[in-house]
Amino acid sequence: MRATPCRPGGHLTVEAEQIELDREYANWNEDIEPGSYVRLSVTDDGEGMPQAVLDRAFEPFFSTRGQGEGSGLGLSMVYGFMKQSGGHAKIYSEPGQGTTVNLYIPCAGLSAPWSEVTSEPSELQGGSESILVVEDDELVRQHVERQLRNFGYDVEVAANGADAMDLLRSREFDLLFTDVVMPGGMNGRQLADAAVALRPELKVLFTSGYTENAIVHQGRLDPGVHLLQKPYRRTELAAAVRKLLGRT
Repeated sequence: MRATPCRPGGHLTVEAEQIELDREYANWNEDIEPGSYVRLSVTDDGEGMPQAVLDRAFEPFFSTRGQGEGSGLGLSMVYGFMKQSGGHAKIYSEPGQGTTVNLYIPCAGLSAPWSEVTSEPSELQGGSESILVVEDDELVRQHVERQLRNFGYDVEVAANGADAMDLLRSREFDLLFTDVVMPGGMNGRQLADAAVALRPELKVLFTSGYTENAIVHQGRLDPGVHLLQKPYRRTELAAAVRKLLGRT
């Protein structure tokens, strides 16, 4: 759906798509089961949330508004409804970068069990190329590094754009895999521009919890870039990396 103005200078982007959540994602999120879901995403380009607020966003009666200006029940009611429906809710937000709320609604009436619908190939195609992973979330960074190493790749990691540029100056990489929204003064797009200026042959794969349409509409990325939206399955990560690096 096209972004529509919601206030002077602001936009909302609303999207819906069917996705599959695998066992690995469920292990990271105890309140969800693997399966087929419709993901409803609502993204704004507002002030965003600091981590302290994000951690309590679904908590009943929690509100950042003044006394008498809000009940603090809106998001908690959404969360409760999703839980009662066997669904899941997830928020991605960064201060100054807006917010995406993802609602995962279970699909009904599948003609085949989830394990048959989403079965992975017995061998995921990997490689031996060098990949630089840039991700400010330590747990996510470690998780992606482990997955890529299991695929056979030579992996280095950085927590921000400045550290990534230091690594890029010291050695060559085949692929830059970077989050779009990062703290520290250099976002993923700025990092990619600087990295490609330094290493013109470098391939770039972006990732984000924000949806592709929202990122493009808000001018953070140009249309047609390679973006892997979080959460992604092992098969999707392996396929996206090999697509950019070329089949072996």
